[in-house]
Amino acid sequence: MIRAKLVSFTGRGAALAERVAAALPDARCERYARTVDPSLHGTRLSRFAQQAMVDCDLIVFIGATGIAVRAIAPYLAGKAFDPAVLVLDENGKFVISLISGHLGGANALAERLAGALGAQPVITTATDGRGVFAVDTWAKAQGCVVYDTPGIKFVSGALLRNDPVGLASDFPVDGVLPALVRLNGACEAGFTVGFDVTAQPFPHTLHLVPRIVSLGLGCRRGTTRETIERVVFETLRAAGVPMEGVRVAASIDRKADEAGLLAFCAAHGLEFVTYPAQTLEAAAGDFTPSAFVQKTVGVDNVCERAAVCAADGGRLICRKTARDGVTVALAIPDWRVRF
Repeated sequence: MIRAKLVSFTGRGAALAERVAAALPDARCERYARTVDPSLHGTRLSRFAQQAMVDCDLIVFIGATGIAVRAIAPYLAGKAFDPAVLVLDENGKFVISLISGHLGGANALAERLAGALGAQPVITTATDGRGVFAVDTWAKAQGCVVYDTPGIKFVSGALLRNDPVGLASDFPVDGVLPALVRLNGACEAGFTVGFDVTAQPFPHTLHLVPRIVSLGLGCRRGTTRETIERVVFETLRAAGVPMEGVRVAASIDRKADEAGLLAFCAAHGLEFVTYPAQTLEAAAGDFTPSAFVQKTVGVDNVCERAAVCAADGGRLICRKTARDGVTVALAIPDWRVRF
């Protein structure tokens, strides 16, 4: 669910904020009507903006663009971190995509809101204005993490100059490639889709990491978050998988309340899913058996089977690694690059 904050400065703006919230049923919207809500009298807009830039996916200012710019300017961290920021005039005629148009989704949200409000979306990113393939927007839609955001400018810049860009993928590619994108082409700039963030198939290479890895975990009761984290990081490094590629962590249901596992997942923004022994036992594949684990929890392996279950029956890319009371395995689903 989108976490959104809507700030307005007049009574008319506050009424428009209600319409905005209604147009975003998939968002948890907090309204800040600064001249209407008495509880906000005397509060500072800069403090609001500072907090909102950290804990929101979307900020909507209903008022002058200059107010929004001055409010958020001190807290901009970069396109990989900033939330989507939109500005609406209080009459609801224009929806301006101000910040994080691609990675934050501000452009798409501006178009969506404009459609719902009968307004004009204002989108100024060059690739959108000229109908050019936007690699960062595409990456987000694919569920990929942009590993090195400064590289976006080389790919987008080449496309805007009508120069071809290369694509190197460790996964099958389906669909029709966008104009000027060349699979395995010898280009000055290009992007990769895979886990190897050191690969340099192009002089200017942008790395996109599919966030598809399932992390299967087991541990002794009471194992600390720090120990779990260290073993996980060592396993990922040995497997050549960046943390950015991990989507979910999984284990057996008796670990659903394991404090160290829960703390590790919370620290890294990972969903934590658990399965009963019967479900793990039914997972298809070749797993590393353990008589001790079978006797203790009722299934011969936890981490490998949990990883495969969380990967929708996919395949292991790293078998069981055991160290300091922690077991780790990695799996991925049958995933493809799609255009």
